[in-house]
Amino acid sequence: MMLIDPKPSFLRQAKKLFKKYPNVRKEFEILVEKLINNPFEQSLKTHALEGGLKGRYACSLTHELRIIFKLSKDTVHLLSIGTHDEVY
Repeated sequence: MMLIDPKPSFLRQAKKLFKKYPNVRKEFEILVEKLINNPFEQSLKTHALEGGLKGRYACSLTHELRIIFKLSKDTVHLLSIGTHDEVY
């Protein structure tokens, strides 16, 4: 079981996102539960990033929305949330 550590910038982005897409909040809560249990669960479509984001991972919140995170021993550090173009 992993711990979740949302960075302050992530929290600001999430607040704006949930205001724009209020129906996404429930999906986000489900995604966080999956990340806690297994960050590489198939339904999350987690994949390693390359280039300037090397060492980080992305997973899908919806078809359009992504979450960028990094992993440490027992923690998922949430870094960024938004559309594909916003987070990459």
